[in-house]
Amino acid sequence: MKTSFNFIFLLFIAFCHAQISICSWNLENFGKSKSPEAVTFIANTLKNYDVVAIQEVVAGNGGPQAVAKLADALNRTGAKWEYVVSEPTSGTKYSTERYAYFWKSSKIKKIGKASLEVKYAKLIDREPFVITFESDKKQFTVVSFHAIPKGKQPETEIKYLKLLPDEYPDKNLIFTGDFNCPQSNQVFEPLRKLNFKPAFTKQKTSLKNACKNSDCLASEYDNIWFSPLKIIKIKAEAIHFYSVFKTLKLAKTVSDHIPVQMEFSLK
Repeated sequence: MKTSFNFIFLLFIAFCHAQISICSWNLENFGKSKSPEAVTFIANTLKNYDVVAIQEVVAGNGGPQAVAKLADALNRTGAKWEYVVSEPTSGTKYSTERYAYFWKSSKIKKIGKASLEVKYAKLIDREPFVITFESDKKQFTVVSFHAIPKGKQPETEIKYLKLLPDEYPDKNLIFTGDFNCPQSNQVFEPLRKLNFKPAFTKQKTSLKNACKNSDCLASEYDNIWFSPLKIIKIKAEAIHFYSVFKTLKLAKTVSDHIPVQMEFSLK
């Protein structure tokens, strides 16, 4: 009975504050290789969220152009969107890429400049992209991150995320992206000790090469980390976009990851 009361009380508090939805998606090799049809599909998948964080934007010339095309497609879905794309990250030419953010200007306001976290550029191949937003006079800061692949030990990069709360002591941080590592890994323990929690547990987000018995997902990589001391999580959901495609091969022309989203309110 007490548990039910607490849940209802939290919902009451949440609905007394502005609700925000954030979606994170690794859009594999997002650049000129994406067809107009794929860009339109991506826009229709993302149109209902307030803030969108994109990883794996191509570092070369095709990346920013693809982001601009996606912004145009989003603006044709019925709301006005703004966006920003990062400079190329500092890794080798085989690992460097860009990040992008999109947000609905009617609900979300960008505060200051978005920037790559250059302090750790020599320690992290694709240093995080940091941006601060304001909604209903309350601010939150998103840290979008794409770790090195599993075979290269992403733990060696993830361990530095625990330092960012001290780097931004006055910010309400939300870590999101493709960590190439499950939330159960011990490397996230320092974040847990700082009162951060994952929006998802045991949720696989990367696509297999082929479905087996309707199981199309391979690994638990993408997530959203937040502090319940500052944020009330209302709902978290993985978006199984591939289910509308006839084959997994066709779905992977969009991405080899599914997007994850969280609805929340700010305390």
